[in-house]
Amino acid sequence: MIRAPFPSSSVSPVRAPAAAGGTAVAERLPEWDLSALYPSMDGPEVAADLVRVAEESKAFEAAWKGKLADIAAAPDGGARLGRIIADYEVLDELYGRLGSFAGLVYSVDTSDARRSKFYGDVQQKLTDAGLALLFFTLEFNRIEDDVLEAALKDPALAHYEPWVRDVRLGRPHQLDDEIERLFSEKASTSWSSWSRLFDETVSSLSFEIGGESMTIEAALDRLSNPDEAVRREAAAALAKTFKSNLRLFSLIFNTLVKDKEIHDRWHHYPEVDSWRHQSNRVEPEVVAALVTAVREAFPRLSHRYYALKAKWMGKERLEHWDRNAPLPSTVERTFTWDEARDTVLSAYERFSPEMRRIAEPFFRGGWIDAPIRPGKATGAFAHPTVPSAHPYLLLNYQGRVRDVMTLAHELGHGVHQVLAAPNGSLMAPTPLTLAETASVFGEMLTFRALLAEAKDKTARKAMLASKVEDMINTVVRQIAFYTFEKKVHLARREGELTPEAISALWMDVQAESLGPSIHLGEGYETYWCYISHFIHSPFYVYAYAYGDCLVNSLYSVYEHAAEGFQEKYFDLLKAGGTKHYSELLAPFGLDAKDPAFWSKGLSVIEGLIDELEALEQDA
Repeated sequence: MIRAPFPSSSVSPVRAPAAAGGTAVAERLPEWDLSALYPSMDGPEVAADLVRVAEESKAFEAAWKGKLADIAAAPDGGARLGRIIADYEVLDELYGRLGSFAGLVYSVDTSDARRSKFYGDVQQKLTDAGLALLFFTLEFNRIEDDVLEAALKDPALAHYEPWVRDVRLGRPHQLDDEIERLFSEKASTSWSSWSRLFDETVSSLSFEIGGESMTIEAALDRLSNPDEAVRREAAAALAKTFKSNLRLFSLIFNTLVKDKEIHDRWHHYPEVDSWRHQSNRVEPEVVAALVTAVREAFPRLSHRYYALKAKWMGKERLEHWDRNAPLPSTVERTFTWDEARDTVLSAYERFSPEMRRIAEPFFRGGWIDAPIRPGKATGAFAHPTVPSAHPYLLLNYQGRVRDVMTLAHELGHGVHQVLAAPNGSLMAPTPLTLAETASVFGEMLTFRALLAEAKDKTARKAMLASKVEDMINTVVRQIAFYTFEKKVHLARREGELTPEAISALWMDVQAESLGPSIHLGEGYETYWCYISHFIHSPFYVYAYAYGDCLVNSLYSVYEHAAEGFQEKYFDLLKAGGTKHYSELLAPFGLDAKDPAFWSKGLSVIEGLIDELEALEQDA
C-alpha cells in the first residue's frame, strides 16, 4: 500500500515530561537541512514531482488494472509480477519523499499558516494521486493462493515475498474497490484533518507560569523542576489551559474514535485493536500476555518505586506534580550539545565501532533538529523518510540527562532505519513489535555508560532513579495508556463520551497503574488531552512496553554473550520488515510467546529498584 504522507512510526513515548529538560541551552543547536529531500517548499522540484506522481500513478493503473490475475497465472507470471511490484516500489518511494518533506517542514512550526497550507496541499495531492493505485493491493489479494504460490517460485517475485505476505494479511478485511476508494478519498477530510486540528491546537496552547507565557514543552518541563512551588504552579497552569480546551479535545477524540470504529466495522476487524495487531504482525494473545504481566507487576514496579520516592521526599504520598521531580539533595548534571553527542557516540562505540560509524553522519549533515521553538512539534521522533535519502531526528533539547537519553533513543531509531534502508521502501519499514528495539537498546547502552561514571552513592542513586522512572514511563505508563484507549474505544460504541466521562476513565486507569503513593489531585483528570499517540496512532503505545521488555531480555543476553552478539544484533536491524519477530529473536534464544519472556524483561526493572533499596539501606 502506498504510504501515508507522513508516517508517525518511531515517535518517542510520552516521557516525563515529553523530552524533559529545564536547563536553558544557550549554545547553538543543530537544525535540519532538508535538501536531501527537496531544496525548498517553493522550488520547482516539489511541483514537478507532484505532477509526476499523479501522471505515473495513472499510467500504472492504465497498464495493470484488471490484469494481475491473468498475469499471475501465466508461465512467466512470477517474473512479470516481480517487475510490476518493482515499478510500484519506485512510486512508493516518490510518495514517501514528497510526504516526508511536507511533514518535516510542517513539524518545524505547526502554527505557521504557510507551512500548514503546504502540508495540507501536499497531503491532498498525494491522496488524490494515490486513488489510481488503490486497485493494486486489492486486486493482488484476489489472486488465488495456489496461483500465487506457484508464481513465488520465480526469483523476481520471491524477492518481494515478505511484502506479499504482509499485504495478504489484509485479505480477509478488504472491501469492494469503490468502497475502499471512498474510504481513501475521505481520509483527507476525516482522520487527516482532525489530526491536523489536534496538532495545531496543541502547538498554539499558551501556559502562564511565573508571569511568563510559554509553550507546552516548556510548561511540561516545569514538572521536573527541583522547586515544588514551581512544579505545583506548572501543574495548575497545565490543568487550567487543558480544561479551557477540553471540549475541543473531547470532540477531536470522540470523532476520531468513531471514525476508526466505522473503518473497523466495515473492514470486519473483530476488536478495537485488531488492526493494530495486524499492522504490528503480532498475535493478540502475545499482546494480552504482555498487558497481563505488566498489570500484575504494578505493585512490584510503580507502586513500590513511588512509595520509595515519597519516603525520599519526606512525604506520606506524592502529589501528581511530584512524580517526575528530581530527588532531594541531588544536583543533576547538565550537558551541552557537544557533551550529549560525545556521550551517546562513545556508548555506541563501546558496543560496536560500526554502530558509531553509522550514527556520526546524523551530527554532521543537518539530520537533527534540536532547538525548542514556538509552534514546533512536541516531544521527539525519528522519521526514516525514504531509502534514497536518510532519516531525520526531531528533538526538543534542554540539556538534562533525560534529553541525552532521548537523543540516544532517537539515534537508535536512526541507526535502525539506515541499516534497514537497503531492503527498499516496501520492506524497510519495521513493525512496532521490533521498531523500538534499537532505540531502547541505544538508551540502555548510554545509561550503562553514564552509570559507570557515577562516582558516589548520591550520583548513582540519582541515575538509577532516573532510569527507573523512564522505564516506568515506558512500560507501566504505556500499558496504562493502552488500557485507557481500549476503555474509551469500547465505551464510544455506546455513544459520544462527555469530557467528564473520558476524564473518569483516565483517572481510574492512572490510579491503578501509579498506585496509592501518588495523589492524583484536581486538574490531573485533564492530562489525557495532549497525548498525541491517542490521536495519530491508536494503540501504538503498547509497542513501547513490548520494546522495553524485549530489550531488557536482549541486553541480558548481551551481558552474558560470547563473541558474535553484535553481528546477530545488526542482522536483526538490517532485516527491516522482511522477517517475523519470532524468526529474528530465535538466534538470541528468546521467544515472546513464552510467558517467562515478559517476566524476564520486567525483572530487570525490579532489579534496579532492588539496587535503589540497597543504596537506601547503606546510607
